[in-house]
Amino acid sequence: MNIGIVGGGQLARMLVLAGYSLGLQFQVLDPATDACVGQVAPLLQGEYDDQNRLNAMADWAEVVTFDFENVPSAAARILEEKVKVHPSSGVLWATQDRLYEKGLFWEMDIPTPVFATVDSLEELQEAIAKVNLPAVLKTRRLGYDGKGQQVLRTPEDIEPAWQALGSVPLLLEGFIPFEREVSVLAARGRTGEMAFYPLVENHHRGGILRLSRAPCPLPELEQEAWDYARRLLERLHYVGLLAIEFFVHEGRLIANEMAPRVHNSGHWTIEGAETSQFENHLRAIAGLPLGATTALGPCAMLNCIGSLPDRAAVLAVPGAHYHAYGKAPRPGRKVGHLTLRAKDHDALAEGLRRLLSLVGYSVEEFGPIC
Repeated sequence: MNIGIVGGGQLARMLVLAGYSLGLQFQVLDPATDACVGQVAPLLQGEYDDQNRLNAMADWAEVVTFDFENVPSAAARILEEKVKVHPSSGVLWATQDRLYEKGLFWEMDIPTPVFATVDSLEELQEAIAKVNLPAVLKTRRLGYDGKGQQVLRTPEDIEPAWQALGSVPLLLEGFIPFEREVSVLAARGRTGEMAFYPLVENHHRGGILRLSRAPCPLPELEQEAWDYARRLLERLHYVGLLAIEFFVHEGRLIANEMAPRVHNSGHWTIEGAETSQFENHLRAIAGLPLGATTALGPCAMLNCIGSLPDRAAVLAVPGAHYHAYGKAPRPGRKVGHLTLRAKDHDALAEGLRRLLSLVGYSVEEFGPIC
């Protein structure tokens, strides 16, 4: 089967690597001439809305998917005229606007922070009166890894935040003093079959995910997260892998956002689950049976931001695995990740201490971990 992927970053790269063992073939569209997926699959270099490139992909592929949710939904509609697209253009559109996404959560009875739309400085002042401070001002579109966000803690923060973000439609959300950040990954196949991965605890710095650990032993919250994911998968007639990020506050899940694609917090599944998130996404969109999502033991994932640690030192840690993305080092850039699988939690903690030091962190920086 021929699979087209729109977006050529590390997620596309890992999809391709997972798909070759299934006998799948790939073609990838990306604007960058040096997109890292080009090292492992044929690259169509062009803008996401390049109609000639989109038509060429649609003529070749039997199904098309995405590694990046901010691809123009119009591009997905062009593809849909000729070929199956999963997730659909409608799903892309729904997840590209935080206002619609929040409305969808409310429709599905999934708790969210209180929020208000903002299109002017006057509306921002009115929204603050409704939401109260502290609050988070976000662009409605094109935000990821902490981009397009400003935290407002005092009235003095309002004007600078507006100057930084006020040229586009915005959303003001109440700040959640969360105890944990967690995420859930779920897959749905073409026939409606579903599979759910264990709940994952995540730790961010500067808006970028640094550490994930799974499974997170919060069984009641895990069941709640699976139920929310099931509602969204069914409501959206979703096909593929869906990720939902939550805050844990006073024993409840508060939905932050969702991503219609494989997700950074699921990288542990490559070595740590019976079937990786990448393989299950491909199984889903190709119409194949979904694989088991059982964790093979306690796992952790560390992002490598800006540079990679010494490979030999990483591989000397029992149970550790090294993933380089083939990207040039650059401050703030995700250039690889490390995964760790252990026989028990004590062994995981010991290995994690060693790996954290190799990427410049300490266990103490992240506080209590599930």
